[in-house]
Amino acid sequence: MSVTAQSVWNNCLEFIKDNIQPQAYKTWFEPIAAVKLSNKALSIQVPSKFFYEWLEEHYVKILKVALTKELGESAKLVYIIKMENTYGNKQPFTEKIPSSNRSAVKSQDVDIPLNNKNPELRNPFVIPGIRNVKIESQLNPNYSFENFLEGDSNRLARSAGLAVAAKPGGTSFNPLLIFGGVGLGKTHLAHAIGVDIKDKYPEKTVLYISAEKFTQQYIDAVKKNNRNDFIHFYQIIDVLIIDDVQFLSGKTGTQDVFFHIFNHLHQNGKQVILTSDKAPVDMQDIEQRLLSRFKWGLSAELQSPDFETRVSILKNKLYRDGVEMPDDIVEYVAKNIKTNVRELEGAIISLIAQSSFNKKEITIDLARVIVEKFVKNTKREVSIDYIQKVVSDYFQMDIDTLQSKTRKRHIVQARQLAMFFAKKFTKASLASIGSQIGKRDHATVLHACKTVDNLTSTDKQFRKYVEDITKKLSV
Repeated sequence: MSVTAQSVWNNCLEFIKDNIQPQAYKTWFEPIAAVKLSNKALSIQVPSKFFYEWLEEHYVKILKVALTKELGESAKLVYIIKMENTYGNKQPFTEKIPSSNRSAVKSQDVDIPLNNKNPELRNPFVIPGIRNVKIESQLNPNYSFENFLEGDSNRLARSAGLAVAAKPGGTSFNPLLIFGGVGLGKTHLAHAIGVDIKDKYPEKTVLYISAEKFTQQYIDAVKKNNRNDFIHFYQIIDVLIIDDVQFLSGKTGTQDVFFHIFNHLHQNGKQVILTSDKAPVDMQDIEQRLLSRFKWGLSAELQSPDFETRVSILKNKLYRDGVEMPDDIVEYVAKNIKTNVRELEGAIISLIAQSSFNKKEITIDLARVIVEKFVKNTKREVSIDYIQKVVSDYFQMDIDTLQSKTRKRHIVQARQLAMFFAKKFTKASLASIGSQIGKRDHATVLHACKTVDNLTSTDKQFRKYVEDITKKLSV
């Protein structure tokens, strides 16, 4: 490396550093290396094509001023783009500049005249719906904190979400992992955090994406040899929200690239928000190094809402839709649909629709008909309380005995069976199952499940217990 090139670039960096935000300087200028100086043309190496296009789009003026100060009006800047394929081999890169006042440069060099005021640039890493370098958040503004009602089942997650929205990247909740069963509001809360951040900090780049789409983008990037561009694109996000992160299970390549993106964002004070249908401890086929990072921040569980919260959710829904409904009917629906918020709102929508289309008054009888049909046609999610009752009745003991600290063999086995079926029939985390069945920890639940599996394959009588209780719970 030429000493002259380095000294010129160092002087440029001093000027640039004084004129832009420290975080922007760290992200976009620290990774650049000066390579050579020839006839007032300074060659610098940048990590990817996307990196160069971002510099040209956002920092071309300051680069021109800095370089002109050092080398005069005839100064030129040549980019050397470091490309890397999936296997890590260096590959030459040829860039054809579409504008007539740019010359195409063979091999790795891209010659950019600094007097071009309107560079025609395209983002080489194109996400559907995201054009050029203007990144749309992909957030749904209908999902807000205002219509995410607080209750005992979601208080921790909602409070953490509000804290993150007030100070993204500046709390100990980084990453914030929201987990829970289907229809409990994980996606709603993730969007609400993003929407609130965009309102408070319009300059921040927020992106919501499902883990499935993230994986597909990565696969496409590998096919097109754009892996570096893919990584750099995600490294510029201020708030990254990935929904259903359990979808990364078993996808080692995607996990590896997400690991590096996560590290970069976390180290640079950017906020990561994840949702999952299970706690980190219950995730299968996710690399340990990634799981350990999921645990750096806060894992907050969304549980099924209690009766009071269900009533509040329904009343809020009716208020927003401008519909009036008697309290006794609202309470009837809330009492009979307990599994999740999505089913709860679905039932009330069905009730309003039936009343409107058939011009019938909304009565308890109509509510009963709708709720019965709705519950019948909806896959019932067995609760942990119900499982404990079924197991206790089967072994002719009360629930307090089942949950007790006693080590009597038949009671221990009943408790282990309750834990086993709770894991099988519910979406609850091991920690949640343990806390509800005698205040045990997740390790006890894991041990219980392994014991039941072993005894089922070796003990004929125990196998009958499992078969009998399975039938009762499957009715």
